[in-house]
Amino acid sequence: MPIKIPDQLPALKVLLEENIFAMAESRAQGQDIRPMEIGILNLMPNKIETEVQLLRLLSNSPLQVNVDLIRIDDRVPKNTPEAHMDAFYRSFDDIKQHKNYDGLIVTGAPLGLIKYEDVTYWPKMQEVMDWARKHVQSTLYLCWAAHASLYHYFGLARDIRESKISGVFTHTTSNDLDPLTQGFSDEFCAIHSRYAEVPLSHLQAHDEVNVLATTPKGGAYLLASKDRRLVFVTGHPEYDADTLDQEYKRDVAANLSPMLPENYYPNNDPANAPRNTWRGHGNLLMCNWLNHYVYQATPYDLAELSK
Repeated sequence: MPIKIPDQLPALKVLLEENIFAMAESRAQGQDIRPMEIGILNLMPNKIETEVQLLRLLSNSPLQVNVDLIRIDDRVPKNTPEAHMDAFYRSFDDIKQHKNYDGLIVTGAPLGLIKYEDVTYWPKMQEVMDWARKHVQSTLYLCWAAHASLYHYFGLARDIRESKISGVFTHTTSNDLDPLTQGFSDEFCAIHSRYAEVPLSHLQAHDEVNVLATTPKGGAYLLASKDRRLVFVTGHPEYDADTLDQEYKRDVAANLSPMLPENYYPNNDPANAPRNTWRGHGNLLMCNWLNHYVYQATPYDLAELSK
């Protein structure tokens, strides 16, 4: 089954050119099934690029998926046309009173060195996280949002690393019997781009958190709450091959002297185009989340979530 995408969203053309099984909204309206309702709260600066990345992962599933793109407030984004936001995004304030979701994805944000309480939209972010506990079957938090939600829900504070973890790293599963890690290889690659880290020992000692995958370089990568309603991914399984390259060269151009991403460029030479070695893991992770944590657990009538 395909993912349903608004007819004019730029991501639809990109995915169809890649032979991704996506369906225009106008065609999907004629199908008589109950699709999964998935919200994406997009906090990334380049929202169009992130839309394509996440919709690509969501489309690699036998389930039909309806997607709502959500903005946290009405501030004008710096890297996305306001016309795009007005055309395709719904305000959280507009959906919170009447909408429930089978699944919600909350993206990362370039806020790794800022205290949570100093983030402009932190009060609204807290409201979203509290709302999701009552209105969403399972919420997947990525990168900054993963650390922010671990802090909000469980009081697990992050440490700022001496140096940014940036690059592609080998990971191992801590529990290969969990449905979320079903089919994972004994070792798999995942990409990171972050300054923060919640100490692994603190996560392992917490009664409400399952640590599902780790990497020696960066600690915990994949975690879930015991009730499977919350999933935390500290990396970026959605990144394209060149996304980290763009970040690195942006920082070089800004004279920030960034460290070269590890295990990313062939021969550690930024002149060489990086190759995507984490795509298969990202697709499997998203499929497992949709199938086992969302589809197999969600009520048919989403109104039951908020009762």
